[in-house]
Amino acid sequence: MTDAPAKPAKPMKKSAARLGAVQALYQMDLAQTPVNDILAQFESHWLGQEVEGIEMPDADVKLFRSLVEGVLESQRQIDPMVDRALTSGWPLKRVEAVLRAVLRAGTFELLAKRDVPARVVIAEYVNVAAAFLDRDETGMVNAVLDTLAHEIRAAEFAGPRGG
Repeated sequence: MTDAPAKPAKPMKKSAARLGAVQALYQMDLAQTPVNDILAQFESHWLGQEVEGIEMPDADVKLFRSLVEGVLESQRQIDPMVDRALTSGWPLKRVEAVLRAVLRAGTFELLAKRDVPARVVIAEYVNVAAAFLDRDETGMVNAVLDTLAHEIRAAEFAGPRGG
């Protein structure tokens, strides 16, 4: 046996990629930073690095890039879907920027990452939301992504009816 530090488990790296993607989308939304600049900045200075004395988790960089680029490429499809799933009177543009980033990333993953079960996607983004938002907002993430999951991936929720 060696004393080498253990590498983070694959699920942790995926969770860290989702967290990083939401942070990157949030920063892009607020600062209007170009995508290539954001990807370079996060990959060299955030993911798996020490930032202000805090060790940032190692992330699945391929998933991180896929989420950030995918949300941007699919935003015209994603935003109207999220708008429909939000409570009446609260269009996506009125939602706080972090919450907007979480909902966009979660919706993209439901649309594009069919190899990840919908319930896992929902749970992951509720956890990401909990890192930044209060309980009511994490509940909103759960409700919106659950609604969208039933729409986008109805087959995963189909099953015997009854009590």
